[in-house]
Amino acid sequence: MLDALTLDQARIFVAVAETGSFSAAAKRVQRVQSAVSQSIVSLERTLETELFDRSGRRPVLTKSAEAILPEARELVRRAEALRSKAKAMAGGVEPELALAVDPLFPLDILLTALRTVQARFPTTRVALTAEGMGRPERLLRAGKVSMAICAPETTAPKDLESEFLTKVTMTPVIGASHPLIRDGGRPERAQLVQAVQLVLTDDEDRGAWSRGVISVCVWRFQDLRTRLEFLLAGFGWCNLPTHVVEPYLLSGELVALQVDAAVGYDLSVFAVHMPAQPYGVCAKALLDELKSALGTCATHQASR
Repeated sequence: MLDALTLDQARIFVAVAETGSFSAAAKRVQRVQSAVSQSIVSLERTLETELFDRSGRRPVLTKSAEAILPEARELVRRAEALRSKAKAMAGGVEPELALAVDPLFPLDILLTALRTVQARFPTTRVALTAEGMGRPERLLRAGKVSMAICAPETTAPKDLESEFLTKVTMTPVIGASHPLIRDGGRPERAQLVQAVQLVLTDDEDRGAWSRGVISVCVWRFQDLRTRLEFLLAGFGWCNLPTHVVEPYLLSGELVALQVDAAVGYDLSVFAVHMPAQPYGVCAKALLDELKSALGTCATHQASR
């Protein structure tokens, strides 16, 4: 008999339970009251249990009805979600937006854009991976993401479609507890060459990109956060995005290096995708949000 249960019956049952009357439920589901009453009667026969006590002026949920009401609500919710998702897909909205983002991209900009896009396209599932130094591009080529936000300069690809987003300034910094700076010193180039330099690296291609590396003693990291912890502990110096180190410069935990040979540099960040896999509606909306937030500024400086 349960095969006779319909989604329409479940929707009407929920409407009566939530509005407290057959007439109010009829208005909600846009049916005549007699049709609502008949639907409840049919549902009671199907379930072989009474759902409402009709002895009073208003129908009252029975214990059985109270027990199944949560499942009925979930059934209706899932059906509505399915309908919304199918409608969105029919309009060209992709069911999933998978993207990989290099951590050097300004996080505040990304978070705001993602919130806006998720609000506009609630049926699209966002799958985010935060990886650095070549990893976003590899995920893109492997078909695991449809968009990569990264600095192609580190890998110099020739066969990808890319769109410029912003320039990120890399600032040379050193921990305030480092021996070269602890006593108020101002390190010279020769000292930095001999000191440990903390370098972000690609685990699959360590020697491919070495911009800004001048030290003869290099400690390599695959994770930007771990490198920052070593930097704060006074184990070396390195170049980091200005928007990442700015609060530490203000607190005095880090000191910006004023050495001509290590003045830092800018990295151009792009949104990248495979030519054979153009962006969907949601991906285009995310790209538009990022570009709008970044505006015409050549270099992003996060305000804190």
